[in-house]
Amino acid sequence: MTTISLKNLVKKYGDLEVVHSINLDIKDAEFIVLVGPSGCGKSTTLRMIAGLEEITSGEIVIGDRVVNNILPKDRNIAMVFQSYALYPHMNVFDNMSFSLKLRKVPKAEIKERVKNAARILNIEDLLQRRPSALSGGQRQRVAMGRAIVRNPDIFLFDEPLSNLDAKLRTQMRVEIKELHQRVKNTIVYVTHDQVEAMTLGDRIVVLKDGYIEQVGDPIELFQKPVNTFVAGFIGAPPMNLIDGTIAKKGEQLNISFPDGFNLPIPDKPYAKISEGQNVVMGLRPEDIYLAEGGNNIPDEWKFEAQIVVTEPLGSETYMHLDVKGLKITGKCEGRRAVHPNEKIKLAFNLNHLHIFDAASTKSIY
Repeated sequence: MTTISLKNLVKKYGDLEVVHSINLDIKDAEFIVLVGPSGCGKSTTLRMIAGLEEITSGEIVIGDRVVNNILPKDRNIAMVFQSYALYPHMNVFDNMSFSLKLRKVPKAEIKERVKNAARILNIEDLLQRRPSALSGGQRQRVAMGRAIVRNPDIFLFDEPLSNLDAKLRTQMRVEIKELHQRVKNTIVYVTHDQVEAMTLGDRIVVLKDGYIEQVGDPIELFQKPVNTFVAGFIGAPPMNLIDGTIAKKGEQLNISFPDGFNLPIPDKPYAKISEGQNVVMGLRPEDIYLAEGGNNIPDEWKFEAQIVVTEPLGSETYMHLDVKGLKITGKCEGRRAVHPNEKIKLAFNLNHLHIFDAASTKSIY
């Protein structure tokens, strides 16, 4: 079993602390993704696991060994970098087999390992080419193949797809996921792209400023963000987040916005919500749509709006809307033609409403 445990992991550069007492347990054969904006500490954490970055304090346990003082080459870890890091004067076979030759692995075994890795990655016909004769996607496959032949306990990926175009990134995401299903190794994957994180990870670790904000599976993070940062970071387009105030009309609690616009809060326990409280309303674009047809939305959840800008994506169209002065993003089917300046009636699915405390940014509803 190859588990990874990070215990109170801290990294400082002089007096600047960039990773703050991180605690994380990664299961055997789990695909875990570290995601967050630039400078959040995700690559630094990955490099500490690899042994490429010195730990200031805390422990890294791989399997049953504390590896703080173990050299990278002795951790049985393979790392795939953003830059591919291929030797330009070597062909693909020699690039993939180089680490095995250094370890004095027998030639017959080297040939078999490279052949198996090339078959898994569909690069068997590229083994005699040099990196300069390969596309970006092919180079990334070679870098992955070089990692596979080592039979590591753990794969570490540091933003491996960021140099590829959008179509190739999508294709490579599928191939990395298929690779994990075949080899069943523990994978730690770093990215700033939340779409990569959502599509690849068994669990996702959302980082900000060197702190873990939330850990969970993709659906949990999407449906139950613990604060406004996670709510705004996970999901594309991001969740609508709008400042408001809790108001009361009779027994009904509402979120009140400027210009007299109010959203009723569906009946649920209100223990953390009180009249006059400053909050942030959260509602995903998928839950704001045209009030047409039988969508079973109460009339008090429907509002007039004006379309400002549209983003047609084929199967769906995102609408950037003005709702009584509020700027909100909604969504409709691509078959329904919508146009800038068009006045429409919107349905807000408030069953999926999120409310965050404005001061703490934490979820309260």
